[in-house]
Amino acid sequence: MTGAERTELGDVQRTLFFPLLARARETARKHPLLRDPKAVELVRAIDFDPATYDQSFMSFVVLIRTLILDWWVSQFLAAHPDGTVIELGTGLNTRFERTDNGSVHWIDLDLPDTIGLRRRFFPETERRRMIAASLTGEYWLADVARRPGPYFFVSDGVLVYLREDDVAGTLTRIAARFPDAMLAFDTYPMVTFAQQHKMAAKRGIAPWQWACDDPRALEALGLVLVESATVTRPPAGVRARLPGRYRLLLPLADPLLGRGLSLSLFRAALGGPPNGETPRLRRGRRGRRGRRGLGDRPLSGAAGTTTRRCCTASPCLRAAPDPRPRPSPRRPPR
Repeated sequence: MTGAERTELGDVQRTLFFPLLARARETARKHPLLRDPKAVELVRAIDFDPATYDQSFMSFVVLIRTLILDWWVSQFLAAHPDGTVIELGTGLNTRFERTDNGSVHWIDLDLPDTIGLRRRFFPETERRRMIAASLTGEYWLADVARRPGPYFFVSDGVLVYLREDDVAGTLTRIAARFPDAMLAFDTYPMVTFAQQHKMAAKRGIAPWQWACDDPRALEALGLVLVESATVTRPPAGVRARLPGRYRLLLPLADPLLGRGLSLSLFRAALGGPPNGETPRLRRGRRGRRGRRGLGDRPLSGAAGTTTRRCCTASPCLRAAPDPRPRPSPRRPPR
């Protein structure tokens, strides 16, 4: 690619090209789910191998995931137009461009190499700034606190690359420092990991590390689950904006894609996590079929989930068996 910007990114950071390429290619369609001309510009301007980050059909999952997180951010800004949104592990995301209301304060947070690349294409303004830091660190929290509240933390395809203890520590610190803040992010069950690890080894990218079979267990970190969704069962506001053909196809895709990932909207509990400490994320063991426990209830708006392994802060969750045929895992997105 002659004249393109060369990049030197770490293995995890390079996964930012998955959603970037998906948004750019979707924008080129006649009737796209979303329009992102900035993504088209970035794909043309940056030197990377598109074949490594091509997801073909699974790009649909990335796009719906993006629309759901955009929707939650937009709903927050409708209620709090002058609040602050913090994009954790921002990559080359363009959520600000899609949701800016003219008064929101915005922070794009990522590692120094990613922020260095980002600064070539995105300007900082009085309302929008970038912070080069690891989200597992602590000093950036003070920078956020200097911005006006309330706060909305959003992470898109990032936490899954962290170790369990790092995820627990990060979420606990946010909940303790910003009570009543909103947090939205995606999680992936262990059943999806074997296929992703196989793909990661083949393409030379970072493997996933943190599996979460039931996001409700994260409430032990000082969070309260407000809303949950899947790519086949998005919030009503997102579903209403989809083209008719997608609304018809979503129920058909549910057995195949409905359990591949969860998107969760949390509120930081007043008072923070119990005892003010970070609970240890414990790996549970398989429960016996039919034994019911804390994880019996399906997520709000989601089909009955089947939990077979815990990576949670609470005792092992054993959900009731799902009566539907279990599909073979497909390659999950970023």
